Amino acid sequence: MGKNQTSKSMQRIAAVFLELLEQQFPIDEPHPIRMRYPSQFANHLNIHVNHLNRAIKTTLTKTTTQVISERILQEAKHLLLNTTWSVAEISSALGFSEPTHFNNFFRKYTHLNPTKFRAA
Repeated sequence: MGKNQTSKSMQRIAAVFLELLEQQFPIDEPHPIRMRYPSQFANHLNIHVNHLNRAIKTTLTKTTTQVISERILQEAKHLLLNTTWSVAEISSALGFSEPTHFNNFFRKYTHLNPTKFRAA
């Protein structure tokens, strides 16, 4: 496979990955998203996770985890500002096993806990 073919293949993988990611949103009921980890997307695409990671890094210049985290954070902000769901319900809907994990994730990126963000 030539360099151009490899590039097109990576772009195709990235496009399908982004489509799969976006299909999970917006969340309109508090049921967990299906895929939250690079390995879950790779399994769905029937490719090795390293191949997915390389395609995303090459095409989007971010890691697969960064892309997923940014989209989950975007949805978390939306749910906090536009629903009356509890932080625990939002945490569960976004695929976190514990509200504490969601709180830590949210604080890592916003420097606020979810409750303070909602009140601001």
